[in-house]
Amino acid sequence: MKYTKYHALGNDYLVLDPKDGTLPEQEEIVRICHRNFGLGSDGILYGPLKTEKADYALRIINPDGSEAEKSGNGLRIFARYLHDAGTVKNDAFTVDTLGGLVTCQVGQCADSITVDMGRVEFCAEGTKAGIKDLKNQSIGQELSFNGKTQTVYIADIGNPHCVVVQDEISAKQAKEDGAAIESHANFPNRTNVQFLKIIDRNNIRIEIWERGAGYTLASGSSSSAAAAVAYRIGLCDCDITVHMPGGQIKIQIGDNYAVRMTGPTTRVALINLDEDALRFKQGL
Repeated sequence: MKYTKYHALGNDYLVLDPKDGTLPEQEEIVRICHRNFGLGSDGILYGPLKTEKADYALRIINPDGSEAEKSGNGLRIFARYLHDAGTVKNDAFTVDTLGGLVTCQVGQCADSITVDMGRVEFCAEGTKAGIKDLKNQSIGQELSFNGKTQTVYIADIGNPHCVVVQDEISAKQAKEDGAAIESHANFPNRTNVQFLKIIDRNNIRIEIWERGAGYTLASGSSSSAAAAVAYRIGLCDCDITVHMPGGQIKIQIGDNYAVRMTGPTTRVALINLDEDALRFKQGL
């Protein structure tokens, strides 16, 4: 089975075109995405698929085999794949995801891709989980995890996010606290987690724990959610550069918290998966 591997600031995906094969079963997806027993990736992008709602449809699969509603980096990679395949050029096109419709546009040299991610809604997942509606001036909510209580901000951009604003952040804390918050009882469907440090009015830094993937070097939807929270609580202006371990993404926040994301992608390899990798069972 043929896969094309890309990364977006170190957040890597395998693109599987339906013309090259059907989406594997969950157990096989876990193996394919494993960095020792498979090809290694933060997930699989399955598309382009047919839809009546948009130009193309896309399924986004996490490395644990669960399905994500939306991925900003995944959408940029998918757009780059379509451009590399000659399916699209530089005109805007629409993509249907479980998290809603988005609009993508590949830059003239394909080195930069812009995605209109949709509107951020605050406390969407928290409301589902029974947390009081926070759509007011003070949208912070106390959350207890790993023996401490901190203020968090719950946002949804087609997929759920929990943003923790701190003076200092680290990969170590993201790995320890991110896992606890992801599966917290307040989030029955689990959540993505961002630890956010304000640099100035136009720059923030985040560390990321992704639902179903774990610690991640970069994330487009996380950047969108964290930037929207920083803007919503008055710590940043509407044009924000998000700094992550893997690099930077530009976020523009418009009316009603509509988010436009711009960032790079990199093509890594065209890979043929050997069936022997799926037959080997020891170790997983």
